[in-house]
Amino acid sequence: MNNKISKITFYTGVILISLWFGTSGICELTKNPLVWDITVKLGYPPHFIYLLGIAKLSGIVVLLIPNRLLRLKEWVFAGIFFDILFAFFSKMAVLGFAATIDAMIAFTIISITYWQFRKLYPVWHHQPLIISKGYSKKVS
Repeated sequence: MNNKISKITFYTGVILISLWFGTSGICELTKNPLVWDITVKLGYPPHFIYLLGIAKLSGIVVLLIPNRLLRLKEWVFAGIFFDILFAFFSKMAVLGFAATIDAMIAFTIISITYWQFRKLYPVWHHQPLIISKGYSKKVS
């Protein structure tokens, strides 16, 4: 897969993730009954739902900034992964397998998007970790 296809796949994934989790975050912050009632039924407390909404919207902002905040994007991908993972197992335990289809679709989208992110922005193990007055400590 060439670089152009990787970029198209990555940015398509970022747009889909932004729409999906942005909508979810807004619904959690506005106490939309569709999202709110299911989340409460899964056993999550109300204060957690608000924090989840804030975290999702903050993460979306980071993902939408091109070519910047790459380490923070790693954390966003991890946070979205854990959100999907917890949603999957919570829904499986409380609502049954049929309710987990959305989590499986989201997991597929986030996995492909992260894979393309790593292809576009590979991790170099010898990047300077600390740069201060000409001194740099290398990661070995």
